[in-house]
Amino acid sequence: MAAKTAGDAPAFTPEQLQSVRETLKSPRRLKTEVLAGLVVALALIPEAIAFSIIAGVDPRIGLFASFTMAVTIAFVGGRPAMISAATGAIALVIAPLVKSHGLDYFVAAVILAGIFQVILGLSGVAKLMRFIPRSVMVGFVNALAILIFLAQVPELINVPWPVYPLAALGLVIVFGLPRLTKAVPAPLVAIVVLTLITVLASVAVPTVGDKGDLPESLPSLFIPNVPFTLETLQVIFPFALAMAFVGLLESLMTAKLVDDVTDTRSHKSREAWGQGVANIVTGFTGGMGGCAMIGQTMINVKASGARTRISTFLAGVFLLILVVALGSVVSVIPMAALVAVMIFVSWATFDWHSIHPRTLKMMPKSETIVMAATVIVVVATHNLAIGVGVGILVAVVLFARRVAHFVTVERTVQTVDGRETATYVVNGELFFASSNDLYTQFDYAMDPDRVIIDLHASHLWDASTIAALDAIIEKYRRHGTDVTITGLNDASTAMRDRLGGKLDAGH
Repeated sequence: MAAKTAGDAPAFTPEQLQSVRETLKSPRRLKTEVLAGLVVALALIPEAIAFSIIAGVDPRIGLFASFTMAVTIAFVGGRPAMISAATGAIALVIAPLVKSHGLDYFVAAVILAGIFQVILGLSGVAKLMRFIPRSVMVGFVNALAILIFLAQVPELINVPWPVYPLAALGLVIVFGLPRLTKAVPAPLVAIVVLTLITVLASVAVPTVGDKGDLPESLPSLFIPNVPFTLETLQVIFPFALAMAFVGLLESLMTAKLVDDVTDTRSHKSREAWGQGVANIVTGFTGGMGGCAMIGQTMINVKASGARTRISTFLAGVFLLILVVALGSVVSVIPMAALVAVMIFVSWATFDWHSIHPRTLKMMPKSETIVMAATVIVVVATHNLAIGVGVGILVAVVLFARRVAHFVTVERTVQTVDGRETATYVVNGELFFASSNDLYTQFDYAMDPDRVIIDLHASHLWDASTIAALDAIIEKYRRHGTDVTITGLNDASTAMRDRLGGKLDAGH
């Protein structure tokens, strides 16, 4: 058990902070989780409505999806305190299907996407996260911070002038209150204070209610009315697959970010199949599906200090209570309050250290290029999957280019067993990028009739390298030169025995 501190407040280890049992024993920690869940629920409402509009469905579809996603993932997810709900990334992927085939096909695609995610999660797709470079991760985080900020800009254009002082007051509260006290989440205080000001002073500004009608009933079982045929599968399959991959990518990268923020580890494979279960549940309640939300997660973890599944569960529960039972109250919350909260989240999410002049000076240029490429593509396309994919591709190309230059070839000529012999010692990793240059490193016309290629300081990684060696041997053969390859390690020998002479290297 954790040691006690003054005031009967337990000192928790990072792992204990994730424990629901430990939190339920501590009124202080429980209060933090409850208030965090409430703040997240309030921030989710306008976002869910906005994403529903992007997807082309009724706002209730997005709101119900946010409820079912949050509540379900609280039980089955692998990353405590992470918030999953309806998201813009999913809305963008699925919107064309809604427009072309309607709601039933849309929901069927959500359910199929969930099935895909369960299969991918159980097959260990989360392990691929280790292949995402840190520079791509930093670019992902910075791009999301920029997108969160840009999403608030429309709320500050062509609006009544009181919006600006209200938003400014909200920013003062969310940035300044934590310096005075952390007893109550600053975002919640900002929402309450600005709502009271606008209501009591009868200030006419855009409110949550202006975004769309809030539901008046609970979600119910929904079975999509689509024919169970191959034609239906052909229609929904590409959308479901895209939704599955985009959702998993955003969720797993957000989980990794929360791991870093909280200094704890999460179960990525469980999170992957848990996202699938949550989408299946959401689909069968008529929701639009979703994935992890970095903005709301940062509100929960960084701004409010939550650490357990309690806050995630309560975010969903509070969301449903607020929109169904207290819709009239929620509808008067000024958008200026939520804009202030989201701008704070954007600021807190951005990795400012990554763009500090001192950091940029000491960081390898390739790392900075990868980060910048990821940011630019994500912001330009508003598609996380494309941006991360481009970032990884740029990282691979730059890494291959850098490693390729590490290969050196040293030539010596001496008499061995009475024959003049040219010996080439190759040092470095041989793969497609470096082996293509290897072919040009030999003096085919001037070498004596005996050549030794010493590869004891190298390793053969792919078929391109085997083909390059075959081409070198073939060119020497045309000059009447006897070539011997020595020094291969066991793995390289096995690959050459399997592929050597079978890749048509002479053409």
